[in-house]
Amino acid sequence: MPLLQAAFFCLHADESFTSDRLYSVAPCNHVLLSPLLLIAYRTDALFDMSQLPFLPFSKPTIDEATISAVGDVLRSGWITSGPKVQAFEAQLSEYFGGRPVRTFNSGTCTMEIALRIAGIGPGDEVITTPISWVATANVILEVGATPVFADIDPVTRNIDLAQVEAAITPRTKAIIPVYLAGLPLDMPMLYAMANKYNLRIVEDAAQALGSSWDGERIGATGDFVSFSFQANKNITSSEGGCLVLNNAEEARLAEKYRLQGVTRSGFDGLDVDVLGGKFNMTDIAAAIGLGQFAHIEKITAHRQNLARHYFKCFGSDFEEKYGAQLPPPDFENSNWHLFQLVLPERHDGLPARATFMEQMQAQGVGIGYHYPPIHLLSLYRAQGFKEGMYPVAERVGRLIVSLPMFTAMTEADVERAVAAVKAVLKAG
Repeated sequence: MPLLQAAFFCLHADESFTSDRLYSVAPCNHVLLSPLLLIAYRTDALFDMSQLPFLPFSKPTIDEATISAVGDVLRSGWITSGPKVQAFEAQLSEYFGGRPVRTFNSGTCTMEIALRIAGIGPGDEVITTPISWVATANVILEVGATPVFADIDPVTRNIDLAQVEAAITPRTKAIIPVYLAGLPLDMPMLYAMANKYNLRIVEDAAQALGSSWDGERIGATGDFVSFSFQANKNITSSEGGCLVLNNAEEARLAEKYRLQGVTRSGFDGLDVDVLGGKFNMTDIAAAIGLGQFAHIEKITAHRQNLARHYFKCFGSDFEEKYGAQLPPPDFENSNWHLFQLVLPERHDGLPARATFMEQMQAQGVGIGYHYPPIHLLSLYRAQGFKEGMYPVAERVGRLIVSLPMFTAMTEADVERAVAAVKAVLKAG
């Protein structure tokens, strides 16, 4: 077949992380006359992979043991906060070196409660990044404080600590750094700044469970550290989160805030001395979390290997040839929650990301984007934020996309995603 390269794919079962048969696409080293055989003749033009099974950008993997454990909880009659929550908190505490850990029904309320424990409220300013899920800034508003944004670093896409220091005023009381895609900040620099200006830190490590800095796990040291167990995170409890605290007093206060401020003493003694909410995790969610958490090391290593394969498949000339920006190739610190590209601004004047996502969808590959700039959302525009205030965040937020990355992915899935990216960018 001159000028044509035949690519052969066959369906196979990947049982590395689950007892279920998770069907995915992998290279086939032989050709059989089988209805499962899929043959794509590829040229330099955009080629059609739409006949392959759809490859989502994220998909949770729940094993049979975890499903069985959830059934046990349902049969036990204790389905709200109970022994499974306690067991999950104990395992998380051990993982973080014995620090107190409390679980919640989201990784949003964890940050709000951290701010409340720190005594932050009206009249105070909290500095954070414009590139995050909107919850990061919303919790600042929830406690009555004022969000202040600092622009991001164009390479790491995390908040630029030099910009943070420039934004500090006498009203600044805390910083909420976000570890986008699982990549932490320079931790010594962050905490040196906090100590210099007497600021509290609420680490938004929603995406960073399993990440580290200089060999030390995120969450093992520092101030408040918040994690999320939402469905597309590296491990999930369906919905949920946890907060790593500094001492028993903070942990007790976190317990009050998560359940209406209630304090109990004896069989019939009940009091409320703080304004709390209904933020407790259920035993159903904790059972899922426990099942997932048992595999955290294997999951992290697998995602790091997938990221390495992404870089191998893109090749050393990808950025120069296609005009898109790869993430920093950090395999020591990041858990590779996401693998993100910043697209070139082209596609004949059409919105670059919308066109790219549409064409990738046509190729059977799912794409996400994380995130649009918070300060340009209507809620924040109404508070005076506008275009031009954080130019790096605005460019990245307009062009960033997340490629498929999940536990059950194979190297063949990575190869398929990369082939689609190159074909779409070349066609555009």
